[in-house]
Amino acid sequence: MAFISALLLTLRKGTDSFVCHAVHDLKMEKEKQPDEIVTTGVLESLQNFIRKCIVAVLSYGPMPRHIAFIMDGNRRYAKSRSIKEGAGHRVGFSALMASLLYCYEMGVKYITVYAFSIDNFKRDPTEVQTLMELMEEKINELLENRNVINKVNCKINFWGNLDMLSEPVRLAAQKLMASTSRNAGLVLSVCMPYNSTSEIANAVNELCAERRDMMQREHAGSSNGRAVGSGAHSDISVADLDRHMYTAGCPDPDIVIRTSGETRLSNFLLWQTTFSHLQNPEPLWPEFSWRHLVWAILQYQRVYPYIEQNRIQAKKQL
Repeated sequence: MAFISALLLTLRKGTDSFVCHAVHDLKMEKEKQPDEIVTTGVLESLQNFIRKCIVAVLSYGPMPRHIAFIMDGNRRYAKSRSIKEGAGHRVGFSALMASLLYCYEMGVKYITVYAFSIDNFKRDPTEVQTLMELMEEKINELLENRNVINKVNCKINFWGNLDMLSEPVRLAAQKLMASTSRNAGLVLSVCMPYNSTSEIANAVNELCAERRDMMQREHAGSSNGRAVGSGAHSDISVADLDRHMYTAGCPDPDIVIRTSGETRLSNFLLWQTTFSHLQNPEPLWPEFSWRHLVWAILQYQRVYPYIEQNRIQAKKQL
């Protein structure tokens, strides 16, 4: 662990220009001269070599299977750079695509992002409309240009109350889910519009409906003279609710990262994060880069024995 930390600290000081950042400049890049193209190619090769070396070293420790991101700071990013409203979210989308590729390189199987809270509907209607249009644009962009999806063989889920979305966004989301449903690579789950209390309430309602259906079938069976079982058990277990969460079939997050230094979960995956390692790096989401992801995994590996001990102890108490 000490060796990995020292390596990363050295790279943070001396090779920031070699690592690939998720933040993309909004201005058009000037046309490059032939010698600049050669130099860029050399730097990119060096960058890829450094990344592979660090990933190889990291893999000797416990690697997370599931990382969840609260993508905070898009609006502050735009404001700090005096760019138009909504531009920060566009840069944030680029950061998300870059993070997907980085996680794929590191062997992370599940990525979950908090894209739009149900509470966000309380914002200015103009801002909400802008965000809805951006969501539709980016979902359609993924449908049309599948470079990233194909590279990581990505399956995409949308978790939340999709009925609250505008019809064009909802239809685009459903189409993207259907078109990637058979992919078996990295799993990206986009929470929009979502909050955890809504998810839990939805799971309870689904479970109650399931129990009512079981009781009605039992009653119908007994009325027809057929032998029936002992009836649906009245107690509701944690496992019962787990089956009806949006996250059913997905492991709980190993790491939850909220960018911009905020220390709140903001009603995100409250049911699933009991043993998650919570991290609050200072960079705004559009500034989140590969080196920040490496540092997050190092921090997770440092506390992994403690987290795993608590998880095992909790299972024994069930």
